[in-house]
Amino acid sequence: MRQVFADTFYYLALMNVDDAAHAKAMAVSKSLDCPMLTTAWVLTEVGDAFAAPPQRRVFLDLLEDLQSDPACTILPASEGLFQSAVALYRKRPDKEWSLTDCISFEAMRRHGISEALTEDHHFEQAGFVALLKP
Repeated sequence: MRQVFADTFYYLALMNVDDAAHAKAMAVSKSLDCPMLTTAWVLTEVGDAFAAPPQRRVFLDLLEDLQSDPACTILPASEGLFQSAVALYRKRPDKEWSLTDCISFEAMRRHGISEALTEDHHFEQAGFVALLKP
């Protein structure tokens, strides 16, 4: 069964009406008919982006929605996934991939996912399909 990975880019675009990718993220979100996977690390980045007191509720509402959605799996932080990502991060000094990107790539590989809800070209560099590319 097809499953997609939800990246930080997707959540930030979805939650910010002023984001250039907001309309595309909304459209994809409405048409999505398959399970979604994300990680605790991605959600940490989203929470960090909405850390200002007036915005915290936005993140907390998103988190509650994701946690109660049976079509969404949130991979918890694990030492094994972290160490695999660090190995990839170390192995690719030619790339500007963040450690969170590497964690996402490893999670996607482990779960057989080839498509990501993102516009981030790093996913394409790693061999995945970025579904929100313009």
